[in-house]
Amino acid sequence: MGPPHRPLHHFPGRAPRKKWLGWLGKSMGKLLLPLLFKMEVSGLENIPQDRGVVIAAKHQRWEDIPLLAAALPIDTYYVAKAELFINPALRWLMNALGGVSLNRKRPIESRDSLRLIGRILCERVGLVVFPEGTYFRGRMGQGREGVLRFLSSRCDVPFLPVGIEYGGEILRTSVSIRIGRAIEDVRQLATNILLERIMIDIARLSGL
Repeated sequence: MGPPHRPLHHFPGRAPRKKWLGWLGKSMGKLLLPLLFKMEVSGLENIPQDRGVVIAAKHQRWEDIPLLAAALPIDTYYVAKAELFINPALRWLMNALGGVSLNRKRPIESRDSLRLIGRILCERVGLVVFPEGTYFRGRMGQGREGVLRFLSSRCDVPFLPVGIEYGGEILRTSVSIRIGRAIEDVRQLATNILLERIMIDIARLSGL
């Protein structure tokens, strides 16, 4: 018999996720974001309803994260760089909101996070990754293979490309979040081919 199943909000090596805080943040986002952004969402029918999914999204600016949380009708976790988890207070907040720390330079230090990622994708939730690794406004950055290689080799779930395009308005900036068709055969694809497909789809969906 295997080890007892632990809920996702409690996992060794990290502070527990606070579901109430995530619910509060998402609810506040739905109330406040429309004051700043005129958001249009398309492609919701492409989100799988019966299994976990990797959401590979464009990274334009920091507002991408709350906008995605407000736009997506599923529970989401977010892969974030380990540097954001150094400060104890910020680490608590990131964990509580569903952030998953990943040390891109020294992956061995992220063993617990990698196990958590595997657990997350066994549930009917989304794991958001930004293949570019950081912000690239108005253009596409170089995609990174590391996280995609780990996920595609260990997790039999579809990858969902998502584009984000911002308008140039000063007041109530328009933003289009476009969800593409899922890539289902990720375990049969070489990592560089998978990355190329994802980046092409993200660019198209972002109007770039």
